[in-house]
Amino acid sequence: MPVHDIGLEHVSLDFATKTIFRDVTLGVVEGDRIGIVGKNGDGKSTLLHILTGAQSIDDGRVTRRGGLTLGMLDQWDSLDDAATVREAALEGREEYEWAADATSRGIVETLLLDIPLDATVGQLSGGQRRRVDLARLLLKDWDILVLDEPTNHLDMPTIHWLAAHLKSRWSANSGALLVVTHDRWFLDEVCTRMWEVHDGTIDPFEGGYSAYMMQRVERERQADVAETKRRNLARKELAWLTRGARARSTKQKFHVKAARELIADVPEPRNTVELKAMATSRLGKQVVDLIDVTQVYEQNADELTPDSVSVQITEDDAQGVPQQRTVTGKRILDNVTWLIGPGDRFGIVGANGVGKSTLLKILDGTLTPTAGHVNIGKTVKFAVLSQRLDELEALGKYRVKEVLSRYKPTYIVDGKETTPGQLMERLGFEAAQLMTPVADLSGGQKRRMQLLLILLDEPNVLIMDEPGNDLDTDMLAVMEDLLDTWPGTLIVVSHDAYLLERVTDHQFAIFDGKIRHLPGGVDDYFRLLEGQDVPDNPISGGLVSTGSESVLCDAGVEEDAAPQLSAAEEKAKRIAKHEASKRMSAIERKMDKLADEIKKIDEQMAAADPSDFVGLGKLNEQRDAVQAEISALEAEWLEKSEIVEG
Repeated sequence: MPVHDIGLEHVSLDFATKTIFRDVTLGVVEGDRIGIVGKNGDGKSTLLHILTGAQSIDDGRVTRRGGLTLGMLDQWDSLDDAATVREAALEGREEYEWAADATSRGIVETLLLDIPLDATVGQLSGGQRRRVDLARLLLKDWDILVLDEPTNHLDMPTIHWLAAHLKSRWSANSGALLVVTHDRWFLDEVCTRMWEVHDGTIDPFEGGYSAYMMQRVERERQADVAETKRRNLARKELAWLTRGARARSTKQKFHVKAARELIADVPEPRNTVELKAMATSRLGKQVVDLIDVTQVYEQNADELTPDSVSVQITEDDAQGVPQQRTVTGKRILDNVTWLIGPGDRFGIVGANGVGKSTLLKILDGTLTPTAGHVNIGKTVKFAVLSQRLDELEALGKYRVKEVLSRYKPTYIVDGKETTPGQLMERLGFEAAQLMTPVADLSGGQKRRMQLLLILLDEPNVLIMDEPGNDLDTDMLAVMEDLLDTWPGTLIVVSHDAYLLERVTDHQFAIFDGKIRHLPGGVDDYFRLLEGQDVPDNPISGGLVSTGSESVLCDAGVEEDAAPQLSAAEEKAKRIAKHEASKRMSAIERKMDKLADEIKKIDEQMAAADPSDFVGLGKLNEQRDAVQAEISALEAEWLEKSEIVEG
C-alpha cells in the first residue's frame, strides 16, 4: 500500500446547518494528478483547506509527510494591495534571475505580459490579480500544488498554456496536483484521477473527466439509483463525449463495447434538422449578416502603437452630405463578412482583448462598426446573457416566485407543457427556494435564474457571454441539456472549450482580425496558437449562405488544402483512413455477433444440469474463447481508431 504524502483518516466535519464530511478516508501519493468535482456547496474548497491545514476538522486525523512543501491557489488572493507586481509575483527577483530559467521566463511572459511590473496590486483588475497570484505560486518549487478554480478569469490561450505547464512541471511519478475546476476540458487534459465530493463523502475514479463520466454512469446503472434525472443527464453527456470532438482528440481508457452499450439508447444531444426548421419558422431566412465589417478603436497620438492602423471611412454630416475621414487606432476586425442563419449554433473563441465582446455588440446592433454593414432580420428578437448580473439587481427585493409570476403560466419545452417553476427545478432549484428573495440567491443560482428569465422572454437569437461562470459541472450539464431543445440561433463566447463544443455545432476563432472557422473544434484553435497549419482560411468577404447552411469559400485558397503533405502522401493517408474505417465497422458487426454467442452460451449454462461438470466445462471453454476473441477485436478497433483520428 503506497505511503500518502497527505492522508485523511476517518475525517468528519460539520458546519452549523450541514454535514460536510462523514468518516472520509483517502490520500494523495506522489505522481497523483487529481481533479475534484461536485455541486457548489458540497465541500470541494473545504476539502482543499483541510488538506492544506487551513481548516480544522471535528473528528479523525490528517497526516502529512515530513518536509512536504505545498502551494495553494485559493479562489480569493491575499495579495498586499500596496505591493508592486514585481514584489507580489516575483518576490523581489531581478530580471536576470527569472529570465535565465526557461520555465520561469515562460511563466512571467505568459501570465504577466500585459501587466506593468511596477504597477501596484490595488490598481489591477480581478483577472490581472488572478494571474499575478498564479505566477507567484508557479514560480516556486512545490511537492504538491493545490489549485482552486485556477482557470477563473483566464482566457483560452492561457488555459491551454497552464494545462501544458502542469503536465510538464514534474517528471512522471513525482510531484502531485489537486485541482478544483468546472472546466471539463482542463480536467481531461491534466488529471489522471478524479474525486467526486457529494453527500458528505468522496468517491474516487480512475482517469480524467471523460473516464469519470463513464464510471459514474456505470456505477449508477448497477446500483439502480433513484436520481433518474441526474443519471440521464450523465448518460447524455457521455454520449456526446463518445461521439463528439473530445472523442476524436482523446483516447478513452475504457472498453469500447462497454461504452457503446451504455449509450446505445441515448439519442444525439439535439435534432439539428428539426431545430433549424423550427428556427426558420420563427426567424425567416435572414438573421444577421456582417458585410465587409471593420472595427477600429480610435486612439490618441500618445496611445498609438506599432500595431495601430489608419482606415478611411465615409460618414454623413449634419446635412446628410457624405464626408470622408480617417480613423486611426487599434484594429479589432478586418474586413469581415459573416452570415448567420436561422438555427445556426456558433461558438466563438479568442484571447482576452481580441474583440469577442465587441463582435457580440456589433451582432446585436448595439455598436455600429467603423466600416461595413450589419443587416439584421426584421423578425429577430435578441437576448444577451452577459457576464454581469446587473439585470437581477433591480429584482433583488422580490421573491423568486413573484418574479416568475410575471411570465406566461406555461411554455412548450421539448414538446411538453412546462411551467416556469418546473423549469426552475430543472435548473437545480428546490421548491422551497421559490420563496427566497432574489438578492439572497448564491452566484450560481443567480446565473441560472438569469438564463431562465432570458428564455422565458422567448427570444429567437440568444447571445451568451461566458455562460458557465459560477456553475458546477452538474449544473453545466443541466444548462447544456436545456439549450439542446432551444429552437433558435445561438451565439456563445466562452473560454470553456468543453461547453463551447457541447452546445454549438460550429466553432470560430477571432484571430489576427479575422474570423476563422475551426472545422476540428477548439483543438484547431490551439494548433493556430502553436503556429501549426489549420485547413481553413479567414472569413473576409468569404462566407456565403445557402439556405440555413453556411459554406466557406475564399478566392485563391482551397478549403481542404493539406498541410505539408505531398499529393501522393495525402492520397495514401485518405486510403488508409478509409480502409481503417471500413475495418472498424466490420469489427463492430463481428463484436455484436460474438456478444449474441456469449448470451446463448450463458443461457445454455443456466439451463444445464448443475451436476454435468463435463458439459459445463466445455460450455465455459467456449465462452472464454469467444470472450478472448472479443478482447482481441476491441484492441484492433482501438488501433484502427488511431489511424482514423490521425
